[in-house]
Amino acid sequence: MTNILGIVAEYNPFHNGHIYQLQQAKQQTQADVTVVVMSGNWVQRGEPALLDKWQRTKLALFGGADLVVELPFQFAVQPAHLFAQGAVQLLSELGCTSLAFGAEHPDLDFNTLVANQPTNASSHFKQFDETYPTLFNDYLQAQTGMDLRASNDILGFSYVAANHRLAHPMKILPIQRRGSSHRDTHVGTEATVASGAAIRKALQDDNWAIIDQLVPQATVTALREETRLTWADYWPFLRYQLLSTSIENLHEIYQMSEGIEYRLKQAALTSPNFTEFLRSAKTKRFTYARLQRLCVYVLMQIDRVALPTTVRYARVLGFNHSGQEYLNRAKKATELPLIARVTDDWINGPYRLDYQAGLMRQLLSGADQDRLLHPVIV
Repeated sequence: MTNILGIVAEYNPFHNGHIYQLQQAKQQTQADVTVVVMSGNWVQRGEPALLDKWQRTKLALFGGADLVVELPFQFAVQPAHLFAQGAVQLLSELGCTSLAFGAEHPDLDFNTLVANQPTNASSHFKQFDETYPTLFNDYLQAQTGMDLRASNDILGFSYVAANHRLAHPMKILPIQRRGSSHRDTHVGTEATVASGAAIRKALQDDNWAIIDQLVPQATVTALREETRLTWADYWPFLRYQLLSTSIENLHEIYQMSEGIEYRLKQAALTSPNFTEFLRSAKTKRFTYARLQRLCVYVLMQIDRVALPTTVRYARVLGFNHSGQEYLNRAKKATELPLIARVTDDWINGPYRLDYQAGLMRQLLSGADQDRLLHPVIV
């Protein structure tokens, strides 16, 4: 096993587009093993995953992954560059030789974009009438003539940038996204591939005819039978934290800036639900994703003490026979602790935030998330 394919995923939920990506990546790389680094119970845009990490791991293994490892919370709920940094570090530590990702424009010259990326010190980023992602893209477009506005192109850029910083970079494989764009919620009557956002909208509308078109049967079954969670379920707890925490303490929450804590507190006071809360709190400088990530940090009371910037462990969520064989080899080749189950020492130590994130879900769903659970075996 010398050709190891790495993929970064959230699988929220696992759908036909993910099957296509896995098939294309495995075919083009002729991979011996496919390793997926997957977000846990919270995803990059600051939303609770619809299904928990164990359910999504099982679906990923059914869909073509060989080994699924959890992306630690310290990276999973972060802006694209930090999300990518953690995921790429983890794939590299696990011995991956290639990295595949979906992109709206896979022919983009990602290397040129990375070479021309701006620094935070640039005066261009001191404007206060646009979001950081918009200003970032405007700068790159002025330097290179390339547009980096599409969501998966942005993530692809972040993966390539993180890969450049590795001592031994992986081979990069952008794959053309099929179906609707990342945020497009419209689905044609004949479509078989659509975005996760479109599928989540269909679930919200209880449109199972559309869902049946877009996801494998195992996902349909899980979505029908398992507990699904959204921000609406967490809203009472978030609202309590915002209303009961002082402005001074809110100011100390990780990533809190520009006085946004005042808007969050006022919006929590007057909003009957999470959707209205977001609308009330929104400003030109804060994207909805950034606001949602802040809400996760408030919910978990994560303060400004810097989160670790390096990967400290790999939590194994599941594997098939090939994945298990490779895992046994990887254990001997890396100094990174590979955790098959978490004990109290881990829960009270490096794994504390992941455990805390899972415990909140457990309180709502009743399903254990971490303590002494073993990996899924398919």
